[in-house]
Amino acid sequence: MTTTVHLETLTKLAFAPFGDVLEVVGDPDKIINQGLCGRYHDLAQIDIVDGRAGISLFNAQPRQFPITLDMVERHPLGSQAFVPMSLDPFIVVVAPNEGGTPGQPRAFLTAPGQGVNYARGTWHGVLTPIHAPGLFAVVDRIGDGVNLQEHWFDTPFIIEGENASASGEAG
Repeated sequence: MTTTVHLETLTKLAFAPFGDVLEVVGDPDKIINQGLCGRYHDLAQIDIVDGRAGISLFNAQPRQFPITLDMVERHPLGSQAFVPMSLDPFIVVVAPNEGGTPGQPRAFLTAPGQGVNYARGTWHGVLTPIHAPGLFAVVDRIGDGVNLQEHWFDTPFIIEGENASASGEAG
């Protein structure tokens, strides 16, 4: 038997226990580049243990609904930011830590242009674009040591479609 996970709208409030939402909202913190660019400053906490921050590009295949969620992962030695390189929404899955294993997963639908930064040690789903191209810049820890823990669910969860049930300010 599977359990359905309903999509929520990605908001800073709903996502706060898991990390940072990267988005342009309101007035910029500073105007730079001869007045032609607004800087939205310091939007995420990059948290690295025994390594350095690096930028990689990920090119993921789009997923189709319903999406089966059978595994989540976490990175105990560093945060991990996913910044889409297109204006297409994608699915963000997180789960609270409950004694070293993930609790009930939550699934968020991003707005165009939003990205996320998973806090160090946060259980999260794999990169899940729902539109091509699935091209993302990823800022995460580069270094020695084991920085990946996976948890496979005994019973998978099902994430319903994009138009099924996106709710507002959940959390």
